[in-house]
Amino acid sequence: MVKNWRELAHLGPARRATAVDGDRVLVDLPSDRQPVARLRYVDGDDLFVNWIWDHQPDSPRMTVIERRLVAPALTALAEALPTPVPGSGESGDEALTRALTHGVLLDLEREQRLAETLTAALIPLWLGLELNALEVAGVRPHVRVQLSPSTAQLPWELLSTSDGERGIDMVDVSLLLPATLRNDPTRELSPWVPGSPVAHVLDPVVPGFADEGELGSVLGPIAPGSPLARMAEERGARRRPSGPAFRRTDIDRVALTSAAADAGRLLYVGHVTASTHALDARMHLSDGIDAPGLAAPIGAHRPYTAADIALGAPGLEPLRAPNRVALIACDSGADARYAEPTGLMAAFVHRGAEYVTATRWTLPTEAGLDRYSPALVGRAEGMLGDAIVAVDAAHEASDPVAALGAWQREQRRRWTSTGDARYSPIIWGTLTTAWAPAPRMLC
Repeated sequence: MVKNWRELAHLGPARRATAVDGDRVLVDLPSDRQPVARLRYVDGDDLFVNWIWDHQPDSPRMTVIERRLVAPALTALAEALPTPVPGSGESGDEALTRALTHGVLLDLEREQRLAETLTAALIPLWLGLELNALEVAGVRPHVRVQLSPSTAQLPWELLSTSDGERGIDMVDVSLLLPATLRNDPTRELSPWVPGSPVAHVLDPVVPGFADEGELGSVLGPIAPGSPLARMAEERGARRRPSGPAFRRTDIDRVALTSAAADAGRLLYVGHVTASTHALDARMHLSDGIDAPGLAAPIGAHRPYTAADIALGAPGLEPLRAPNRVALIACDSGADARYAEPTGLMAAFVHRGAEYVTATRWTLPTEAGLDRYSPALVGRAEGMLGDAIVAVDAAHEASDPVAALGAWQREQRRRWTSTGDARYSPIIWGTLTTAWAPAPRMLC
């Protein structure tokens, strides 16, 4: 079995039609900026993979990986995640039980094997050669990855390199959204000004749902002096809306629109639910049944959909998105699973966001980790909170992708050096950031 992409003879399809040269990536390598690759996975009968380096725009690369080589690895990934396996009929509770009780992502040895399996199946030989050549040259590239429906949950940060290191140790990784979205000439990028107001929507109360039930509290009680409490306090007068930070009953879509109007960034921690199509992906704020919007009510509550954000609705204007948006909720970054990837990430980018951090799979709460995982009984406190604080801090940095990646590398080091489930990728591995700078004529 292939162990990592440095074992180059094992990577990519079993037969190669032409020889490839990894050192080619070093030609015209920029000395004043980080090299950037745009990597795309495209579903067909087989998996098509193409990439292009920004410093070599006239030299695109492409290869095909047979579906029979890809399918077992992606099935193993789906069975390791706390999201219901597609087509299985599995409930959310059953998925959490499977993934957390004796799950792969909480066991270092089995998680390492999964990382190796994914690497063997999904990293082409040519790309592996190029990444190795850059590493030897002392260069850390930025790989922007556009995923297909079948690869939508692939955590590039976890892919195996060698000696316990992972993709996040070799490259900065961001999510690449479709060019038609990023380069829409009508898209207006919201400005980023350090020190600008911050819209905090932290565990809002959803009308009609008890704290302990479905769409109930994500964070539970926040202890004074805890990292989350300090995070809110440190934003001080910058925080919008003013007043209590957590578990408010008055942050509906109107309040969010007001808070985001002059904000440089938004941090949302709460619930997101999927639907049959991406534009119906839903945030759950403190909206009652009378709130304007396209979604049908759920009891006493009307969800806030990606369509509402991007397009508006009768009586509701589209949202003005801040430059930086973080959606810390279950499957908030699930856009790529749909044939039309127009979910919440796309909606916020369409409305002006440059960076959107979201999640690839169901995000366990600390109460859920404590309940389902024997390795974390009485030890889960702070796991989700630390991730939220890390994302909040990363979005204050000049480069949120690099800043969040640095935190993920530290979590990786703790995980592979100790095997402690507190540092497993069940939480830090789900975080991904889409970067969509100002539109370009060609990309």
